[in-house]
Amino acid sequence: MKNFEFHNPTKIVFGAETVAQLSRLVPESARVLILYGGASAEKTGTLAEVRQALGARVSREFGGIEPNPSYETLMRAVEQVRRDEIDFLLAVGGGSVIDGTKFVAAAALYDGEPWEIALSGGAKVRRALPFGAVLTLPATGSEMNNGAVVTHKATHTKLPFRSPLLFPQFSVLDPAKTFTLPTKQVANGLVDAFVHTVEQYLTYPVQALAQDRFAEGLLQTLVEIAPQALAAPDDYATRANLMWTATLALNGLIGAGVPQDWATHMIGHELTALYDIDHARTLALVLPSLLDVQRDSKHAKLLQYGERVWGIRDGSDEQRIDAAIARTRAFFEGLGIPTRLSAYQLGQEAVEAVLAQLQAHGMTSLGEHRDIDLARSRRILEAAL
Repeated sequence: MKNFEFHNPTKIVFGAETVAQLSRLVPESARVLILYGGASAEKTGTLAEVRQALGARVSREFGGIEPNPSYETLMRAVEQVRRDEIDFLLAVGGGSVIDGTKFVAAAALYDGEPWEIALSGGAKVRRALPFGAVLTLPATGSEMNNGAVVTHKATHTKLPFRSPLLFPQFSVLDPAKTFTLPTKQVANGLVDAFVHTVEQYLTYPVQALAQDRFAEGLLQTLVEIAPQALAAPDDYATRANLMWTATLALNGLIGAGVPQDWATHMIGHELTALYDIDHARTLALVLPSLLDVQRDSKHAKLLQYGERVWGIRDGSDEQRIDAAIARTRAFFEGLGIPTRLSAYQLGQEAVEAVLAQLQAHGMTSLGEHRDIDLARSRRILEAAL
């Protein structure tokens, strides 16, 4: 196991009817900006609950944060923060809203050009406004980590960043808030949490036994609950397990002391930036092909993954690896999420465009071994056609 430091200061308030807890979680003297996405937060009554819980606190609102939060939109929120002298942010939504709120928290106090926050990967963050979250879409784990992704639409650039100053102070997780989600978003959340787990688990063995078992348990849970999560929107127990599993998939615990990959995400980010494909759906496009291309360097963990997650024990090593990759692809397809670029009417031209973006953004040595260069990225993308 590798050396590591693990610290996660985010308070989780989990369970039914917990939005009311905002009354004690948000400082009484705070001037609050509530950030959210589209109209669903209003239609479902979640915003009304938030307003009621905030009581007499000074509060303002900023809506319209996109599914892939854009720098252009978020800078309007930064302007509002400064204009209204806001000192506390509250994200109400899924990972995109929380990611966007993290950017606003840092950008509002940044002295230079705020896009430098993303360009530096968060290294230039020196101060940030405090913020909390009310989670309505389980997927990204942003509610309990210090990372985010933001897109600069003008340049088709989607970049991740993180900072110790960007952990939410708290996140409220009420599984009932997921009952009204469209099936597509639930499917996206299942895939997002699954791939987050795989990126930290399916690399090479380092004798991190607890982390491996934690990760395998999360993957098995997602596979087990997926049919019911899609078929029964108001099944509280299933949605509770989905919400908590997605949070655990990226709160730092399973990634402590183990090598991590993240090449699927980096390639997927370029597909989103260029073609506006949902983040989770780009992950489903890339991961099966990446596992196939990287089967030699991931050999031992692919066999372990196949046996422990999918119960694959028969056949030669190569047959078992083939079966594990096939089961992964079938899982995504079974959720209604395509795993081929052709499903989005994309062909060789998309491969060339993504490669150009990867090169422009310095993404030329990806993966846990830094061996995914542009030639190997080409193989991965062409295998996904």
